[in-house]
Amino acid sequence: MTVRATRRTRTRVAALAAVTGLGLAMVAPVSAPGSGTTATATPSDTRCEVRKNLTYRMLLECVTLDGVRSHLQQFQKIADNNDDPYYPGSRAAGTKGYADSAAYVAGLLEDAGYDVTLDEFEFQFAFPAVLEQLTPVQGEYDTGPFTNSGAGDVTGPVIPVNLALDPPRDSTSGCEPSDFDGLDFSGPNDVALVQRGTCPFADKARNAQDAGAEAVVIFNQGDDPTREGLIVGTLGDDSGVVIPVVGASFADGVALAQAGSTARVHVIEPETRTDVNVIAELPGRNNNNVVMAGAHLDSVAAGAGINDNGSGSAAILETALMMANIKPQNTLRFAWWGAEELGLIGSNAYVEGLPADELDRIALYLNYDMVASPNHVFMVYDADESTFDAPVPVPPGSTAIENLYESYYTWIGEPYDDAEFSGRSDYQAFINNGIPSGGLFTGAEGVKTPQQEAIWGGTAGEQFDQCYHEACDTIDNLDLHALEVNSDLIAFAQLTFAYSTESVNGVRGMRVPGRPIDLPEPAGPEGTFGSGVAALHANAELNRGGAVE
Repeated sequence: MTVRATRRTRTRVAALAAVTGLGLAMVAPVSAPGSGTTATATPSDTRCEVRKNLTYRMLLECVTLDGVRSHLQQFQKIADNNDDPYYPGSRAAGTKGYADSAAYVAGLLEDAGYDVTLDEFEFQFAFPAVLEQLTPVQGEYDTGPFTNSGAGDVTGPVIPVNLALDPPRDSTSGCEPSDFDGLDFSGPNDVALVQRGTCPFADKARNAQDAGAEAVVIFNQGDDPTREGLIVGTLGDDSGVVIPVVGASFADGVALAQAGSTARVHVIEPETRTDVNVIAELPGRNNNNVVMAGAHLDSVAAGAGINDNGSGSAAILETALMMANIKPQNTLRFAWWGAEELGLIGSNAYVEGLPADELDRIALYLNYDMVASPNHVFMVYDADESTFDAPVPVPPGSTAIENLYESYYTWIGEPYDDAEFSGRSDYQAFINNGIPSGGLFTGAEGVKTPQQEAIWGGTAGEQFDQCYHEACDTIDNLDLHALEVNSDLIAFAQLTFAYSTESVNGVRGMRVPGRPIDLPEPAGPEGTFGSGVAALHANAELNRGGAVE
């Protein structure tokens, strides 16, 4: 099967780096309704790869934990083999690790018979930044340039701006030009030190620049455990900021706030690079009703990104491979997005490039971003706003997607809860165009409560994923039960909508072949997240459209 050229690319899968060792194990867990446990079947490799897995039982028998893990092991090997001079050991966009990941996914899908497109987009590739304190203590701090930061190498005095270092740390630092009144930025190399909180990062940086600063350090707020670590966000487009802006943790910000502090901030001019989304399509009888599922394929620069988001990428890859031989009622389209970690760049570029008639063909979009967090909670995007008031419009039909996920969890006896329908992952561009959307999530930097520990196990007081955006997000950073359950659910949902999207957009289809399944009504979310809880998908606030404080 050849790769179809697009409006942006004539690149073929073979042009990407080859990846070897693609064997898939086929030990098949099948969910046992009502028990919350799994039964195991062991069909042969050949049977699963060649048969038409067009019933629920057949598909769930073949979408196995071992099959999904085999892809994750390949992603880990790809990261380990990435010798990029700036971001070794990662699968970050713009590196060999991402190119090899895309080649691996595209190669398997092409061999399975999918129409594979490598959809090109451009982005700004940021090089590592330097944040070094010189006095009164010395140290090099973990940092990174804010997206769309200016470039420069600045060494000079650190000038704190309206900081709130003592609890409750209700910071408005740098949000108003008046915050800089009385501060001396008349020197040639002044570094403004501002604290996260209240207003967009761009406002803080622009106000510092207007006050005369030659560089800006924005450090985390420190008002709760999820706002202690390194913060690196985006200044958005057209912020007007031309000076270097870097991030820091709360603790490093406190160190920099000491009297007599001097520091060096170095940001290298970014360069424009080109990367690809991998798009795979399987034609259905109704080519004007496209069921789309996606997951971002890139990692952050720190490491391999096996939970974030190898987990979602591997689950939809195994689902696609095991559905390759069916003839669905609706056309199926799977997407592996690039540069999500840099601000949803790949998915936004893809959607923006579709003409109106192509957007109208998309019946729904399903998003899978972190589905195997080691200290997980099973969560579904809260389209009906039963827990969270959505900060974005929720397209009609999205609630039907939520209901399907919740009914499945109820059917197999797994408790679940709501995740804010925030638009802060790759479904953002789709909901902005009125396309019904939904998805699953198992948690990022949020902290598990004792109530959640009692329901889902794990450890209260620790993050859902302690290795979120860290080098330790490796093949060992997974909860296998969560991965197994959610991989089955992803396959179940894809097969359901492959045959009918009537509940979502009113387009009649047909019943899934085989023995029908009478799903129960959703049991309802466990209610462990109060309405006052901030965005559970907190990773978005850092790197995924995080122009907001």
